[in-house]
Amino acid sequence: MIIYGASGHGKVIVEILESIHEPSIEIWDDAEKEPLWEYAVTRPLLPDVPINDKMVISIGTNGTRKKVAERMGRKATFGTAIHATAYISKRAKIGEGTVVMAGVTVNADTRIGTHCIINTSASIDHDCVLGDYVHISPNATLSGNVEVGEGTHIGSGASVIQGIKIGSWCTIGAGTVIIRDIPDHATAVGNPARIIKVKDME
Repeated sequence: MIIYGASGHGKVIVEILESIHEPSIEIWDDAEKEPLWEYAVTRPLLPDVPINDKMVISIGTNGTRKKVAERMGRKATFGTAIHATAYISKRAKIGEGTVVMAGVTVNADTRIGTHCIINTSASIDHDCVLGDYVHISPNATLSGNVEVGEGTHIGSGASVIQGIKIGSWCTIGAGTVIIRDIPDHATAVGNPARIIKVKDME
């Protein structure tokens, strides 16, 4: 498995792959970097060189991860990295490129898109739908039937009650409690959540 990005996020993904006894771990980064523990860090292959191993992108910023995925997707095949201690319902679906960290729970009939990050000890209940490039931070909780749009980042310890719809490319602050729907491109904080900004995308 190739890990694209030798950051702190990359360290966590290395240990996820170690937890499932991935036999081959290779780390790439666009910058010259020192080895990450016992693993050498190399530059990405040239554009015309085929990539034979599966890849996960270890970049925490959702927009940047999307750009890299779109660039590498022309020649790469993406895998998933799911920690051995995560509970994933056999009736849940996890998209390619998605990373699921230690202690996560994903319950029945939840659908998680491509290149998402489900971070340490997050809980995602039944029938949730997460778009591509979503990041659910540590200890965040999504109750049943929650929808989260593409590229949204839900902060550490945030809570979302059942049936809520959160738009695309939103930022939900750490510890925020969501009890009403959130529109696209909004930033929401507090308990209960209040919208403090909606980014103009025109």
